[in-house]
Amino acid sequence: MVSIINSVDTGHEDMIHDAEVDYYGLRLATCSSDNSVKVYDIRNGASALLDDLKGHFGPVWQIAWSHPKFGNLLASCSYDRRVIIWKETNRKWAKYYEYTNHDSSVNSVQFAPAEFGLILACGSSDGSISVLTFTPETNSWDAKKIQNAHAIGCNSVSWAPATTPLFNGNENEQQPLVKRLVSGGCDNLVKIWKEAGDQWVEESKLEVHSDWVRDVAWAPSVGIHRHTIASCSQDRRVVIWTSNDCVTWNSTILHLFDDVVWNVSWSLNGNILAVSGGDNRISLWSQNAEGTWQCISDMLSYQILSNVKTSVRSAIHSRNIGILAPCLQKATDPIQQLFVDKIREYKQKSNSGKSLVEPTPELERELKQELEKVAKQFGGDSGVDMTKFPELKFQDPVIDPINLEPSK
Repeated sequence: MVSIINSVDTGHEDMIHDAEVDYYGLRLATCSSDNSVKVYDIRNGASALLDDLKGHFGPVWQIAWSHPKFGNLLASCSYDRRVIIWKETNRKWAKYYEYTNHDSSVNSVQFAPAEFGLILACGSSDGSISVLTFTPETNSWDAKKIQNAHAIGCNSVSWAPATTPLFNGNENEQQPLVKRLVSGGCDNLVKIWKEAGDQWVEESKLEVHSDWVRDVAWAPSVGIHRHTIASCSQDRRVVIWTSNDCVTWNSTILHLFDDVVWNVSWSLNGNILAVSGGDNRISLWSQNAEGTWQCISDMLSYQILSNVKTSVRSAIHSRNIGILAPCLQKATDPIQQLFVDKIREYKQKSNSGKSLVEPTPELERELKQELEKVAKQFGGDSGVDMTKFPELKFQDPVIDPINLEPSK
């Protein structure tokens, strides 16, 4: 199951599109259709607004923290075609650099691994990808652009890890560090890009998805000679790509979901994948000893998972954000999941849009009967004591997830 460890009232005046925790897990940044970026201190289970960053003139789609070795830097991208890098100095945030060389909405930003230096990748609806590199000697930024990376537009970019594998099959072979990117676009393609000299070249084109690719995520290195990428799409599928050489890739369909899948995000050690989509749910997936991917947790997606360092952009629809801790107690998951499903079912029976269904003896009796069936099925006590489930209340502390539209 997953438990709440903190809750943040962001104060945003419109839909939230991204929420990212910094390297040390001490600060949270959010961005919204209200054109703003907000930064909060979230230490010790509390939350305090540190700054409200104004500089964009359209919805802000995504944000990214840099590695702390470069200072406190935060990148944001927007529908206004701008990329802004913000810097904190003496507890005050201000514009550090602004990039305006895209012809359409900038949908994705991500800083490269710190081993490569201060580098930012940006994916745009104009079909191109920009790679911005900071040069300390000249205190300036250099921009290289991958033109026509994706027809119609690029929706997501993600960097390959910079670390060399601990085990590569040849102890005498020193693997060089190579800059690589993965991108996903409106041409239904996932593409691998490699830096070659002073330009970026397409290394691989991965074709499985049948609709727009909404997000891609390159998994952190786990010390073995294998690369892993997750991609998700409008076609409702999440695909896991694996390769030993970044040239030949094998694909595995993780799952066919009930709705469009907006976001995929790996845990820090790359063994848990978080998935969020248009069905207003977040699910956590892990690979078992036999190599099969299985769902280990599933819940409504109006909240985000912070301590596995996941972002569930496009799944956050509220001014309030719950920060959760994954407690993988698989035995109770079916009961918890049944409760969530029943509440959603009861809400859908409501005649009013966002009003909540009042608990009645009939509904509580029906729910208890269902719980008893599931408890018996999974080896539990056939008699369920409702007092052991304090969360079983017909209340939604944040929003009604039934009547919400995807964020983009």
